[in-house]
Amino acid sequence: MERLDPRQKSGAQVRAMFDAIAPRYDLLNRLLSAGSDVRWRRRAAATALAGRERVVAADACCGTGDLALELARDSRVRRVVGFDFAPAMVRRARSKGGGATFAVGDTLALPARDATFDVVTVAFGLRNVVDPAAGIAEMARLLRPGGRLVVLEFFAPRRGLGASLFRGYFRHVLPRIGRLVASGAAGGNGIDAYRYLPESVESFADVGQVEGWFDAAGLGEVKCQRLLFGAVGLLTGVKRVAVARPPVRAPETCAA
Repeated sequence: MERLDPRQKSGAQVRAMFDAIAPRYDLLNRLLSAGSDVRWRRRAAATALAGRERVVAADACCGTGDLALELARDSRVRRVVGFDFAPAMVRRARSKGGGATFAVGDTLALPARDATFDVVTVAFGLRNVVDPAAGIAEMARLLRPGGRLVVLEFFAPRRGLGASLFRGYFRHVLPRIGRLVASGAAGGNGIDAYRYLPESVESFADVGQVEGWFDAAGLGEVKCQRLLFGAVGLLTGVKRVAVARPPVRAPETCAA
């Protein structure tokens, strides 16, 4: 099977790969994380909604809709829209029902107006965006001033026990289990999806870089919670409220 280099991927390749693995995506998430992905998404939803009421939310790179549906189950949420650029993922999300709306949409050009949402989330999808910094900026565009962005993502630990466990599991165990359960299904154009996924984590930015993207996109109060020995990060930021500046008066001149 073809190897897709995460550092040189195209949107078309990633879309085709996720369309191909959509039928087994949920099963593999549960198996490969030992069910922890459910708890992590629940925590992301709780973090996104903390201190808020009557929320209108968007979930980017929504996949099969698990985080969007977690948000929709909360009584504080009025409406949730999930966007994903892989049509097969969107179809799977729609089949689950549950009160969220799902639409095909690229995280680099989301089909929504500026300042539409109180909360925008993305779970384990940012590293698959061709330009993740631009993806952060696009999600920030959708937020109202004071709105919250929440990013749940894998980060490769660089040292300590977490780094050793991560390398052993992600490099050797995850690809083998993924291929076995997927019954040999490849990604689009024969891409080895379960080789790509761990490599995409190892080649992705570190937490500090993502925090820098938050700042550049106009997000403040940036915080990060580290989970699973540091292999999972839950980052939050709040869209800054623009301060209106008084108009600059032209200097007065004295008549002769």
